[in-house]
Amino acid sequence: MDLKKYIYDVENFPIEGVTFKDITPLLNDAQAFKYSVDQMVEYVKEKGANVIVAPEARGFLFASAVAYAAGCRFVLVRKPGKLPREVKDVEYELEYGKGHIQIHKDDLKKGDKVVIVDDVLATGGTMKAIIELVKEDEANINGIVFLADLSFLHEPELFEEYDPRSLLTY
Repeated sequence: MDLKKYIYDVENFPIEGVTFKDITPLLNDAQAFKYSVDQMVEYVKEKGANVIVAPEARGFLFASAVAYAAGCRFVLVRKPGKLPREVKDVEYELEYGKGHIQIHKDDLKKGDKVVIVDDVLATGGTMKAIIELVKEDEANINGIVFLADLSFLHEPELFEEYDPRSLLTY
């Protein structure tokens, strides 16, 4: 299935000079969304994961469906002030600024087999921060899967130690 026809470019969003990949048309097409989730589930099963970790907000859209279909636990990575229990926090670089993400301190266990799911890989700042949080808990990162990889924004070997997979590459 050609998923690229379901992802639209929006110029100058969220700031001037950025071309935003709008995935909402893909989410609005039942077959395209199902195909995307099914492809990610195959990868998760291939990697032997028991936990899916994903950042808000668009990562959640795929990750919760993938976790359900793969029979895995789902761990949320959120912006500050969104998680109710004690958290671990990390600051990271975005394509257009800085951010913080958090995870509950007790959501991951030593030895968990994690696949991180996200919608788009751009510069990798968010993913590097997630990896840091997962490693702090001594969980294993078995893989990383993205809907789309904006390969022109990062080095080709980025995350190669985690056998990353993307359904689309730009």
